[in-house]
Amino acid sequence: MMVRVPTLPRWFSAGAALILLSLFPLPAAKGQAVRHRRRTRRPPVLVPALRYATPRSVTDLDADLASMLTRRVRSGRWGVIVVSLTRGDTLYEINADQPLRPASTMKLFTSALAFDRLGPDYEFATDVLRDGPIDSAGRVNGNLILRGDGDPSLSNRFLRGEPDAPMQSLARAVAAAGVKHVHGDLIGDATAFEAQRIPDGWLRRYLESGYAARVSALSLNDNLMWVAVAPGAAGKQASVGLEPSSSAVPITNAVRTVAGSSGASVSVHTNPDGSVVARGWIGTRRGTRLYELVIEDPAMFTAGAFRDALSAAGVTVDGKIRVAQTPDGAIKVASLASPPLARIVAAMNRESINHYAELLFRDAVRGPERETVGSAGLGAAMLQKFMTDQVGAAGDAVNVSDGSGLSTLDRITPRAMVDLLSYAHRSLWSAAFHASLPVAGESELLRNRMRQTPAQGNLHAKTGTTNDVISLGGYVTAIDGEILAFSFIYNGRDRWNAKSTIDGMGATLASFVRD
Repeated sequence: MMVRVPTLPRWFSAGAALILLSLFPLPAAKGQAVRHRRRTRRPPVLVPALRYATPRSVTDLDADLASMLTRRVRSGRWGVIVVSLTRGDTLYEINADQPLRPASTMKLFTSALAFDRLGPDYEFATDVLRDGPIDSAGRVNGNLILRGDGDPSLSNRFLRGEPDAPMQSLARAVAAAGVKHVHGDLIGDATAFEAQRIPDGWLRRYLESGYAARVSALSLNDNLMWVAVAPGAAGKQASVGLEPSSSAVPITNAVRTVAGSSGASVSVHTNPDGSVVARGWIGTRRGTRLYELVIEDPAMFTAGAFRDALSAAGVTVDGKIRVAQTPDGAIKVASLASPPLARIVAAMNRESINHYAELLFRDAVRGPERETVGSAGLGAAMLQKFMTDQVGAAGDAVNVSDGSGLSTLDRITPRAMVDLLSYAHRSLWSAAFHASLPVAGESELLRNRMRQTPAQGNLHAKTGTTNDVISLGGYVTAIDGEILAFSFIYNGRDRWNAKSTIDGMGATLASFVRD
């Protein structure tokens, strides 16, 4: 029996992202908030013309896609499926039920689960509370608590300004509430999530890179910090600080200033206790240099950044910084709401931010009630139930350990991905889901792919890339307006040819028309 699903208006393929962008503008990129980050203009890269077919029947399409898969890639495994959402039939498939590593196309599943559980208008809230009374002079006789809600948007991507802009905003709200002096401690509460900060299946070599930031319900600046090293007086110690600043992180400064030099040789690293060490030298004629580090204890770091922001806002904290659960009966002092979930998911998918995906994967478990502790294990179980009970996928089609696709343990089938795309297409949150995806030849991670082909401005999809995975999953409109959902997954080492093949297949689908 032919299954009919609602068709997507043709404007969606070319303009959906632009419409959502006008409603929810993209936040500033991380580098824009760093005062001293240098930029260089790169010459344009000449890309060979993409080879694709123009099939005029289902039979032609089948032959063209099969030819591309067998002719261009030397080794590895493919899983491919193309389904018409307009007519409800499968146009092509090969190994569609084979479990494969999805890489960042896993974020399609995380996006759908978050939208289905929370809705595209949902907002997170990072709260500041007190567990003691406040007198008329603004003195709190107790502790001040910063309670995390798993909000990915505590970042200058959303609050334009310096990396500590979210903490500055919260500190000003606390001061405006009349708090001037806290006699107790400053507590960071990250108990909304499990304590495990590194998902299962993340390789050790990932862990010093920004794409593998630690997971915490209380996070700041994508859980990355920059060590800023600037020259001092000749022969003296250089200036070393953190962006964002955090009094919870001790710094060992062993960088000296060398007179008359424009060079630098500086090494920075984080000790197991979270302290930062900077060694080497920098010339007096050298500008500030920035070194990115992954924050090992996000809750402690964020609490330290909040204390610095409180001090700048005129609020004194007598006690120490520590991490603990919010005491029962604590009273809310101030709160910082996030942008709508649709904006967060758009940033995640367009820039493929693993950190956002891991937080949203756990946030989905907590749901709008925010009573359950979020964990990757519960997220995986909830996703599997969602896929079988609501999407209609096979019970063993999705087995994952994280929400970003970085885990080497993640396995999904191409058919499950297309099942998910079909479900998302007809859901109440379809518009937000579609508009979160990069557009071929025009935006984010697809800006330089499938340009000057029928896929440009048409195909919108999520990319996936690791050392041995190239994948793409999303939607494209055929010449006659037929909406196609597709999943292309390659596992192997011939990534360059696999990527070219995927782009050729995408352009071929955009050129397709039935006989």
